[in-house]
Amino acid sequence: MDFTPSERTQALAERLGRFMREEIAPAEAVYAAQLTGSADHREWRQPVVMEQLKAKARAEGLWNLFLPDLEGGPGLSNLDYAPLAELMGHSFIAPEVFNCSAPDTGNMEVLHRYGSPAQRERWLQPLLGGEIRSGFAMTEPDVASSDATNMQATARIEGNEVVLDGRKWWTTGLGHPHCRFVIFMGLSDAHAEPHRRHSMVICPLDAPGVHLERMLPVFHDYDEPSGHGELNFSHVRLPVENIILGPGRGFEIAQGRLGPGRVHHCMRALGAAERALSLLCQRAQSRVAFGKPLFKLGGNADIVANLRMAIEQARLLTLKTAWMLDTQGPKAALSLISQIKVVVPAVAQQAADAAIQIHGGAGLTDDFPLAQLYAYARVLRLADGPDEVHRAVVAKLEAKAQLAREHHA
Repeated sequence: MDFTPSERTQALAERLGRFMREEIAPAEAVYAAQLTGSADHREWRQPVVMEQLKAKARAEGLWNLFLPDLEGGPGLSNLDYAPLAELMGHSFIAPEVFNCSAPDTGNMEVLHRYGSPAQRERWLQPLLGGEIRSGFAMTEPDVASSDATNMQATARIEGNEVVLDGRKWWTTGLGHPHCRFVIFMGLSDAHAEPHRRHSMVICPLDAPGVHLERMLPVFHDYDEPSGHGELNFSHVRLPVENIILGPGRGFEIAQGRLGPGRVHHCMRALGAAERALSLLCQRAQSRVAFGKPLFKLGGNADIVANLRMAIEQARLLTLKTAWMLDTQGPKAALSLISQIKVVVPAVAQQAADAAIQIHGGAGLTDDFPLAQLYAYARVLRLADGPDEVHRAVVAKLEAKAQLAREHHA
């Protein structure tokens, strides 16, 4: 098990890091200034600087880095991509600059792996080009969506059409001016085996019957210009060809989508944790109270040490998960995928919280990105499954593994 970055990854990381320092870091304030600040998503606009950065990144070949093969991307493995995702995690705007932001990455992987030629031409190619953005409509407001088999929204097949009905929320990216479609997951056969009941359907946002009910604030912030929205689907009729892979294949697709996606999330979160720790250390060494730098007061040195150790451990666990995905596939990596989903966001949240505390009142303002880092980490403990669900998966698989060991002892 060797986590040493390949020469190719090291070269890409050097180029990516330089781009982050020289292009993205100076542009963050410009990006923020170009946002409207409105709670009404209809007023939101894509900041001009983002399109400028995207053009530069694409020209430098720093584009679609997440794709694990050569069609539209550099062909990096999960382990190769992991350090690059961590670098991007240092900035909230960086993933979109490199066309590596969720939920587009997951949707591109779905269409790339499971989409028909027509689906790939119509929807994947514009996503690969950064011309449009997309959403993923799975979570529902009226059921406990931590158990995805609870989904009540339907995708009924009627002749040569599929009819969508139901409500979805926490669909990330809905407010983005370039968002053009969502992948809708709905119940297509209530009598089938539980994990063969659901289908994934490509639904254009301008289809008759699709209504954006509202954008949802997160910690009182709407996350302009992407946001998270609630959609209502009322008798939305689409060609049956919009079903991805075929009826009843929704959970199969989801398992293929979520493994690499969770590694991406966790590596970006580690980048966020590193940024929080860096800001913490800068503040602790530069500010003086009671005649001493904050670093030398109370247990602050211990806090720094504990965060460094926690981040290193979380990174190693995530790299092992990426390695397992590459070498043995998502089924073998299932426990590890759930482990990192619990561990990494918690570490990122701890880092952001500690950094806020060191900064005092300033840490609560927008003068520093710490409140945003904290919210990001806290949200991640719910996104793609809450901690409790992932712990249950780990426990179930561990009990099974222990029984197998006893049997073979």
